[in-house]
Amino acid sequence: MRASRSLINSKSRTQDLKLSEMHISGAEGLYEASDIQKVVKKYMERAMDHPKGKADKIVITVEEVKQPPIAIPALPVSTLKCQSPAEAKKIIVTLLQSSGIAGKALDTAFTVMKKGFMRGAAVITAEKGRRLDPDRKRGVRVSRLGIGGPAGRMLSLKLSRYGINTDTVKEALILASKVMSHRDVMAELCISDDPCYTTGYIASKKFGYVRIPHIKTGKSRRGGRVFFVKENTDSEVLISYLEKIPVIISRLSSFRGELQTDEIAHSIDK
Repeated sequence: MRASRSLINSKSRTQDLKLSEMHISGAEGLYEASDIQKVVKKYMERAMDHPKGKADKIVITVEEVKQPPIAIPALPVSTLKCQSPAEAKKIIVTLLQSSGIAGKALDTAFTVMKKGFMRGAAVITAEKGRRLDPDRKRGVRVSRLGIGGPAGRMLSLKLSRYGINTDTVKEALILASKVMSHRDVMAELCISDDPCYTTGYIASKKFGYVRIPHIKTGKSRRGGRVFFVKENTDSEVLISYLEKIPVIISRLSSFRGELQTDEIAHSIDK
């Protein structure tokens, strides 16, 4: 599902008007055929009642996936103690550098985040900071992903214990788990463009899925998503995997609760 609203921007002193489109909401999943009606209803309600405004265009696509999905585990989940965007940036730099991401790559990523308004994710090489996504406005859209019934029910129970059992958290974890399951992806950074949602995350093979509260100020529409990859990554193969290969979460990993930054590495060893 993709929901959007048309905008009219005046670009000159004349009466010429240019129509543009603002993304309101999106959602996707792998479901059994018997669940489609229920899911479509849920997606419609989500699109019509969103903090970013009311959509005037909602597109829902139902597609049969004939290729059996690849089963993968969910990433370990933790939440960092963070009180401000300034503190969040320090955490981001610390964790990404510890995951092998160089300064040039971080500079490119922060530039992408500052510009915002990209529908998908930027793909950036972890050492030299090169952009590999062919369409800079669209980015790369992760697709064909979901979670199995038993794993999904257990995930809701686990997240409820920490008061974070929301569609936003579950969908982010599922997406991050698929992204990190590719051998060439080293880390991910995500900041939502939802002005009412100020918790972002870092995902990496080293730390798992790490939620960072107060990653931006409230009411900010700035956000973005970046995948950091190895320098020798075949971008066509990677993008094909992220956009076309069906992947489903079949089991969960550890849930570590709320941690300080320096506690993450210690908790991994346990």
